[in-house]
Amino acid sequence: MRDALLATVIEEVTAVTDFETLLEQEEKALIAAQPLDALPGIIEHKTALTERIAALEKQRDVQLEALGLPVGAVGMDAASDGDAAIAEQWSLLRAAARRAKQNNNNNGVLIRTRMEFNRKALLALQIPPAKSGFYGPDGRVPGT
Repeated sequence: MRDALLATVIEEVTAVTDFETLLEQEEKALIAAQPLDALPGIIEHKTALTERIAALEKQRDVQLEALGLPVGAVGMDAASDGDAAIAEQWSLLRAAARRAKQNNNNNGVLIRTRMEFNRKALLALQIPPAKSGFYGPDGRVPGT
């Protein structure tokens, strides 16, 4: 059963590392002038990876319970005691998850910044002109 747990954690490390790479691609797209071409595919792939990671976590919890250990981090810490291979992969998984969380937070800041810029641009476009002699939608100055 420990071999199955180790295999699951190795799969989780791979999935979370793939998620990190995807977040880096998302960051590049968010910084780009025209992100809309790349973002839909990235979001679709992120959703699939998130579902995969969640399924692997559930599978890991089932394996921990089968070993008579608690689920989650407490169980993994216990499973790591005395098993160098599991301990190494658990450490890699936690480090990858921390990096992914930080990258995701950074992308959230980029998204909020872009949304605020767009909001301000829309407000600026909606302000009526101060001069009555300003040209209208037809390109002519009203009253001429």
